Amino acid sequence: MVFRFVQLKEPNRRTLAAVNDAGLARRVEVADTLYDLAQMALGVGATLVEAAQSSPLGEEIDIPSALADGRVLAPIDHVDPAHLILTGTGLTHLGSAEGRDKMHKAAQAGEQLTDSMRMFLMGVEGGKPAPGAVGAQPEWFYKGDGSHVVGPGSPLTSPAFAQDGGEEPEIAGVYLIGSDGSPHRLGFCLANEFSDHIVERGNYLWLAHSKLRQAALGPELLTGELPADVRGASRILRGNEIVWEKPFLSGEVNMSHTIANLEHHHFKYDLFRRPGDIHIHFFGAATLSFSEGFQTKLDDIFEISAAPFLYPARNSLAQAQPRQVTVRSL
Repeated sequence: MVFRFVQLKEPNRRTLAAVNDAGLARRVEVADTLYDLAQMALGVGATLVEAAQSSPLGEEIDIPSALADGRVLAPIDHVDPAHLILTGTGLTHLGSAEGRDKMHKAAQAGEQLTDSMRMFLMGVEGGKPAPGAVGAQPEWFYKGDGSHVVGPGSPLTSPAFAQDGGEEPEIAGVYLIGSDGSPHRLGFCLANEFSDHIVERGNYLWLAHSKLRQAALGPELLTGELPADVRGASRILRGNEIVWEKPFLSGEVNMSHTIANLEHHHFKYDLFRRPGDIHIHFFGAATLSFSEGFQTKLDDIFEISAAPFLYPARNSLAQAQPRQVTVRSL
């Protein structure tokens, strides 16, 4: 049986729930946060599920009601947001290069491959090495720290200067760095990586700017291995009407890289193996409304769903107010 973990807020405390395949959720009595449970599991050499069940699970929790009430938090956080690092890899899914290539084709003449297509083909040819071998290096980007994590039902807020707020339906891996510097995968989340595609289209070297945005996580952390074929849907709602919808595909069957290869090329850096840190790493998207000419509007609702995740990632689109930033010499 696969377990999921959901974090909730109550008036005077945090709550961690363990959820089974049937959606039955019960309070975890040995820890109030996923971070604390993970540290406990590391300390005794147990899995998250074993640690959670080291004491009988408590009262039943109605997760759908908690979602409706706005009481569900992102499935992982850190008491110090600076020690939660958001990163990702792009051009990792079969079909993911098409939209990117369209954006960058105009910048080059003739039949020359764009840099994006060359990067994608490197993954197709070498992104799935034999076990223990090192494969092709993927595109990599930084998204921010824990202050950029948005939980279920909360708005994804673009900066005032943003030119676009577009969804990127993905799977994200969640990791805790142990005391010896070893990364430990806690599980997987549905995610909306959220980017500014107009900025990126202007010049692909602005990709770094386009990615410095918030990102949303679905309600649950799925433990164990990710299924090889993940299928669902990405939707955009305007009011009660679905104005854009397309299938959402992920899992290694639909990818040009293995997850192990993407993990290697992230955690090979000493900087990303600092004990106690949390990492959320986005594995890439193959479905974008922007690449099909759709333009999002404020208050649109992004909804991403896929089995075996029980609950969708659902967030509205907002934009921050302008603010003046002045640099002063001391």
